[in-house]
Amino acid sequence: MWDPAADPSVVRWRFSPLGDPRYADLDPAASWIYPCEAKARRHRGRTLVLTTASFGFVAAVEYPTGRRYWGTAIGPGDDLFNPHSAEILPDGNVAVACSTGALVRLYAASCGPDAARYAEAPLKGAHGLHWDRARRVLWAVGDDELVTYEVGGTPARPALTQVSAVALPVAVPGRTAGGHDLFPVAGRPGRLWVTTNASVFQYDVRRRVFVRDYPGHELIDRAKVKAVGSDPRTGQVLSTVPEGGLGETWWTTKVSVHRPTGEYTLVKGGIYKARWWLPS
Repeated sequence: MWDPAADPSVVRWRFSPLGDPRYADLDPAASWIYPCEAKARRHRGRTLVLTTASFGFVAAVEYPTGRRYWGTAIGPGDDLFNPHSAEILPDGNVAVACSTGALVRLYAASCGPDAARYAEAPLKGAHGLHWDRARRVLWAVGDDELVTYEVGGTPARPALTQVSAVALPVAVPGRTAGGHDLFPVAGRPGRLWVTTNASVFQYDVRRRVFVRDYPGHELIDRAKVKAVGSDPRTGQVLSTVPEGGLGETWWTTKVSVHRPTGEYTLVKGGIYKARWWLPS
């Protein structure tokens, strides 16, 4: 049970750009609405938390100081673009998946905290991103496809070129698969977690196939999973699925864990995605 009011020690760290002068130019009162991603990454000796919010806020935030490595507001004040996920590349640039905007952007974040130049590629329903260090490509999942992009140009003037695409499995012919989450499978190089509206898959990169042969699939594999990820230290898998009766249809108060089975509940919460704290 996570109840910050009753037990403040359950909160190890927190971030909000509201009232923080380092993020004032991003108009967080308008753009920091419905936070939807927070994942830790290591970059050149620093731990960064990559975070996005549906009304336009995107930032790479230094942990634990809260300092701004980079940030932008995409269409602040509305969900015209709806940034859903972000990823940092080895050169320090930051990619953003925008679901409503149907695109992936790669910002020249290495040029400074307010760098605005970007490259762009279309992807219907862009929802998740992952940088593949071994293959040096950027993976992205959208409504219908799992794709890779080659990153070209220079850090100051990046370029994105799609180099592969594979159709997501469709549960009902004629329906959109509804790709949602994308994350590496801990301890299984060459495998990616991919969730759709109907199922939770692992994608075998070498064989180019979606599989459901992973341990615990009988509990993990279910519809409308918004986030999934495995802990390399324990092998546990977490996932989130919306529950009814909350303020928004995509919220839950619970984070499920599998192998062994358990559950964390955020009192009076509204969780969309959950992530293991795994700076890498």
